[in-house]
Formats: sequence, C-alpha cells, structure tokens
Amino acid sequence: MSLKCGIVGLPNVGKSTLFNCLSNAKAQAANFPFCTIEPNIGVISVPDDRLNVLATLVNPQRIVPATVEIVDIAGLVKGANKGEGLGNKFLANIRECDAILHVLRCFDDDNVTHVDGSVNPLRDKEIIDTELQLKDLETIELRYSKAEKAAKVGGNQDAKVCFEVLNRYKTALEQGKSARSVVLETKDEQKAAKELCLLTAKPVMYVCNVDEASAKKGNNYVDIIKREAEKENAEILVVAAKIEADISELETYEEKMLFLSELGLEESGVIRLIKSAYKLLNLETFLTAGPSEVRAWTFKKGSKAPVCAGVIHSDFEKGFIRAEVIKYNDYIHYGSEAACKENGKMSVEGKDYIVQDGDIMHFRFNV
Repeated sequence: MSLKCGIVGLPNVGKSTLFNCLSNAKAQAANFPFCTIEPNIGVISVPDDRLNVLATLVNPQRIVPATVEIVDIAGLVKGANKGEGLGNKFLANIRECDAILHVLRCFDDDNVTHVDGSVNPLRDKEIIDTELQLKDLETIELRYSKAEKAAKVGGNQDAKVCFEVLNRYKTALEQGKSARSVVLETKDEQKAAKELCLLTAKPVMYVCNVDEASAKKGNNYVDIIKREAEKENAEILVVAAKIEADISELETYEEKMLFLSELGLEESGVIRLIKSAYKLLNLETFLTAGPSEVRAWTFKKGSKAPVCAGVIHSDFEKGFIRAEVIKYNDYIHYGSEAACKENGKMSVEGKDYIVQDGDIMHFRFNV
C-alpha cells in the first residue's frame, strides 16, 4: 500500500531541512525561494517497538517495518492557482498525495529570509489555504454546468448526488473554507467527492517549525496556529528542524538520546512526525511473525480481514478462507504461536472480522 504525505509551505520555512531529517534522500536546502523544484521523495520507516520485541521471540532473518512516502514539494507563493512561481507544478504534486504536512515558520532569524519580508505564520497559512481553495473552486466550476444538466435529466441518482456534493463544496469554498470542512455522511457522497480529487479535501497537519528555545513548549506563534487548527479540527505538531538536523548527524542511538535529554525532550520531532503522519492517513498495522521475517503491514483503519489479506498479495484476498489471529499482548505473554494456540489465545476469524492494530495474522486461502 503506497501512501504519500506531501510536505508543503511557503519558500524558506524549513521544508527541505525537515525532509532531510526524515529521509536518507538528501534534498538541497538553501536560503532562496524555489530551491526545490522537482519533488524529493523519501520512503520513511514507521517506528514500531513491537517488531523488535517480537523478533527476540521469533529470531527471524529480517525485520520489515511499515513505511510511508514523504514528498518534499516546491514552495508556494501568492498567485500559485494562476501559475505564479511554480504554482501549477506544485498543485499537481499535492494532488498526488494522500495527506498534507503544512510546515509553518514559527521562529525569528534575521539570517533566514522570508518571501514576504516578515515572520507571520497565520498569514503564511492563509496564503496557502487561499491558493488551494481557489484551485479547488476552479475545479468545481469546470464541472458545474455539466453536472447540473446531468442531475436535471432523467432519474440518474449518481448525477444528483454528484451535483449536491459540488454545491456543498462550492458554498464552503466561496466562504473561504476548505473542502475538508464539508461533512459527507453517505458512501455515495464520499465516492463522488473522491472523484473530484480536491486539494483542500485532503487531511492536513500543521507542522510548526520553531527555534531551539521553543522546541519543548512552543511559543506565541505556535499558540496562534494552535487556535486556528482547533477551529478546523486539524492536527498540530511542534518541531525544531534545525535541532532535528543536528540529531540526524549523530552516529549512535545513545548520543541522540543524550542530546534529547539535555533539551528536555523524550522523543525526537522526526519520530513524532512520522507517527503523526501515519495516524493522519488513518493507517494501522497488522503483524506477521515467522522464521523468515517479522513484518508490519499497513492497512486502512476499519478494514476487514480479506482486504488486509490482499495487502500481502491479491491472491490472498481473492481466495480468502479464514484468518488466524493472535493479539500482540497474548503472543508476548505466552512467547510463541504454539503456546498461544495451546492456551486458547488464537482465534479463527471470517470475512467480517475487522482487523485491529497490532493483530498478529496468519491467512488461509485457496486460489
């Protein structure tokens, strides 16, 4: 399952610095706009201590964590919806992502230029929000007349649903609200909305890039963004990209933990960001454990057993018979699959079983 989070923001807010900390793919970072033109893509491992614990019991040949793709996208400027700067390329790259990590500059530094001349994260947020909303409104208007005619002709229920969704999005966007503010209750509405591929319908997390002094508790800039995020029911994360860059240069785990301890932090911002990005995409993991590998597999929260079987291989879903499930805590307690089975801790589940995060799965299938 290939899922992408796009890192977006105005030029010089710390996007590429943050990306460099997340990925081994080193994006160029420089103090001028449009340093990033083509999107840089990094495949990021999702930290999961359960894999290491399982490995001590199973002793596999390898450990394979879950992953998320992080895309560093060119900086946006006012007028991007009309093609200003690298607007069209930027917007096309966002459209390909499943969620947005919106980086905001929340620090003062005279040595780092700001494209608009001063530090104001609320203004920066509104610039990008407006550009994305205007592009979405353009998408709506291109479809509107045709959808309206289709809804009025005959009894095509799908056309009526599509036009209703277009209307609700149009109203929200004209009021300066993002498409994600529109609540879609039925599956038909959600299907129609998905086909529109609106930029502002994607889930967003605001990443406040702060200085070292603000890494633990944030600052006034962060407080402003936090209030705005609450209105949107959006996630917020505080990260000091410069500190993260320093941490990434340290060679050992012990050195990194000591550095964090000196700053009063328990976990690096990069680790928190990866976990938050995974949550933002509404993802969970089920596990497989055997002598060849201990592995985390990514699935959408709420998925049923056959769909999760298909994550491993499409044949598993087509020929699904049953799933043998052991809860992670039971596996750790009893120490092996055989012991769990002997103690009645392995359940046999059918097609309607909703897989839970951390389930250790073994699928039976026949094709």
